[in-house]
Amino acid sequence: MKIALSWLNDYTDIKDISPKEFAHGMTMTGTMVEGYTQMGEGISKVVTCKITGIEKHPDADKLVVCQVDIGSGNIQVVTAAPNVFVGAIVPVALDGSELPGGIKIKKRQMRGVDTEGMFCSVNELNLDDEPATGILILDENTPVGIDIKEALNLNECIVELEITSNRCDCLSVIGLAREAAVTFGKPFKVKDPTPKGAGGDVNSYASVEVKDSTLCPRYSARVVKNVKIGPSPKWLADRLNASGVRSINNIVDITNYIMLEYGQPMHAFDLSHVEGNKIIVRHAEDGEVMKTLDGQDRQLSSEMLVIADEARAVAVAGVMGAENSEVEETTTTILFESANFDAASVRRTAKKLGLRTESSARYEKGLNPEITMGAVNRACQLVQELGCGEVIDGIIDVKGNIAPQVVVDFEPEKINGILGTDLTEEYMIEILEKLEFNVENGKVYVPYFRNDIERTADIAEEIARIYGYNEIPVTLLSGETTHGGRNEVQQLEVIIRKSLTAQGLNEITTYSFVDPHEYDKLLMEKPQVVTIRNPLGEERSIMRTNTIGSMLDTLSLNYNHRNSSAWLFEIGKVYLPVQGEPLPQEKKMLTIGMYGDCDFYDLKGVVENMFEAIGINAYDIMPLQDNATFHPGQTAHISLRKRPAATIGRIHPTVQENYEIDAPSYVAVIDFDMVMECKNLKSKYKSLPKFPATSRDIAVLIEDSIPVRKIEDIISKTKTDIIEGYKFFDVYKGAQVKEGYKSVAYSISFRASDRTLTDTEVNEVMNKIMAELKQKLNAELRD
Repeated sequence: MKIALSWLNDYTDIKDISPKEFAHGMTMTGTMVEGYTQMGEGISKVVTCKITGIEKHPDADKLVVCQVDIGSGNIQVVTAAPNVFVGAIVPVALDGSELPGGIKIKKRQMRGVDTEGMFCSVNELNLDDEPATGILILDENTPVGIDIKEALNLNECIVELEITSNRCDCLSVIGLAREAAVTFGKPFKVKDPTPKGAGGDVNSYASVEVKDSTLCPRYSARVVKNVKIGPSPKWLADRLNASGVRSINNIVDITNYIMLEYGQPMHAFDLSHVEGNKIIVRHAEDGEVMKTLDGQDRQLSSEMLVIADEARAVAVAGVMGAENSEVEETTTTILFESANFDAASVRRTAKKLGLRTESSARYEKGLNPEITMGAVNRACQLVQELGCGEVIDGIIDVKGNIAPQVVVDFEPEKINGILGTDLTEEYMIEILEKLEFNVENGKVYVPYFRNDIERTADIAEEIARIYGYNEIPVTLLSGETTHGGRNEVQQLEVIIRKSLTAQGLNEITTYSFVDPHEYDKLLMEKPQVVTIRNPLGEERSIMRTNTIGSMLDTLSLNYNHRNSSAWLFEIGKVYLPVQGEPLPQEKKMLTIGMYGDCDFYDLKGVVENMFEAIGINAYDIMPLQDNATFHPGQTAHISLRKRPAATIGRIHPTVQENYEIDAPSYVAVIDFDMVMECKNLKSKYKSLPKFPATSRDIAVLIEDSIPVRKIEDIISKTKTDIIEGYKFFDVYKGAQVKEGYKSVAYSISFRASDRTLTDTEVNEVMNKIMAELKQKLNAELRD
């Protein structure tokens, strides 16, 4: 928000406060000043002048020679400006003058003709960034020979403030002046506006009906007759311009002025265009169309609140008025609207229409209904001061559901405890009363304009910021602490991250918003998805139902940036629509992706090592050939407790091509919830063995289609307590093995905790294992 410092002086005396002091003081008490600009800085010896004569330059077609009256005498100026004319009042930089940017003007010759100065455009005076088409033409009543800074009010200082969303009261000059008065210890003075009526009864001119008092808690209105539309006086236009608001005409400027001064958006209706002279605050009808003041046709819906007459909508409540009731040059009677609208309703409407205005930005913060009366009266007071209309007696004031005044317990001891201070109760009350809080009988009565105060902590913050954060003593933390720690899910995530990073993988984080065309690239049928209402773009318009696409996008990014290899993992969510439910199921997935110096067995090893780290030792791995995203010959399915838990394998070459990856890529997608269910993070102590181990090797012939995991299942489930472990060490297919079969070899280790095993005991177990292999897998012992 930008504001002229001189405007604040209307309500508190800060003339002796420098801009630098103002910026520091306000920032330290919670109103951050982002910067300030001293208008006219860098300008010297530039005065107003009057062109008294113009002649063509003797040696240049595009130059003219002007005779100029500067008040203290006459000079000659050569210029190429196309808009000069005799009698024009313009700014001229004299010999020895200086302009913004350090530009110095000297007397010189232009094509053989003396020029004793230079006419200035808005660009030379640093008044506008847009390229000027000619010099600045001043008002014909501007005195000749005065400093241009005086003529254009360039001695003003403009401050720019960042107002936090909870302090809507500071989106006004009065609110900022109140803060400045407390910050610098100055008196704050604001008078209730009391415009004098010119007779008549407002109720005979207009009426107001509010059909939804929840969304419109208050609607105040006054009528002005015999309106004279014209330009605003210079002082008013200057204040608006300093705040970045363009001057339009006196009536529109008054509404903008009140918005800046009081923080209350206003609107002026041409009463002759309001059917039945009746204002109706109602919901729009579905499909209703209204042309707003920016010339755009807006399609409305029933959840939007509109201001209407008896025939049609004349404004979108809290956002923008309609063309059909705007103030025109022929307007003679107007109705000033000063209303309060529900913050959430205004925000939803503005967002849906794609139309955010200065008014909607203020309403969205949650304005208080108490402001409306002061604002509409101040607007009428300005009408009288400017002499542009006669105010009709009476005010239309429709009140609805207005929240009661907020009352908070006054607890000085608790406040000191929160702040770590030792302030007296009297000092706290003094600060609060300066901020217009009322403290009585152990209660703090919050002023109507402070809708951000709800509890004791808020009161403590008010005291702290005025007392001074830098005055609060530095102390060590004190008090009792409770035992904290990670929950089970967090513990599991930490172990998984440590395991994968120890194996050389890097963690990534990707967006949950994905491109709907992702499924085509993955050769998948598009499932039901959650569509985002206001996406950043089409490529981020749905919530993902799988994480493979996100992983391949990241692998592709690395590959196309010439990274020779990438081993990555992500713990992220997918969003699965649930029939009949408004919200999707959020399912956590662990995704691993890699390319470069790796194959299927590297990926499988990474997954198995991770399983071992979290205590999962029992799982089934089966070939998978019917997943179009993966290579049919290098993909497997992992089950935990006979339920699907993971898919691991090489990405199909066509999918790789779709993602512009020209290297074999491997991905594992693991159900985190299944892993969570099957994990075993409890460690059990086992003493060191006292007796030696013995081992036996076994090589069997089985059909080529049988996975070796089935052999391991039979070994691990053999009923005995002397098998210590087993290790797969060879698989062979060749001339010595009949076609359709393979030779698989394991080394089995045996040990007893209480004795040294005999060959007879070990052979007995080996025979059991071989019998089970023969019975269940039709295996043959290989010689």
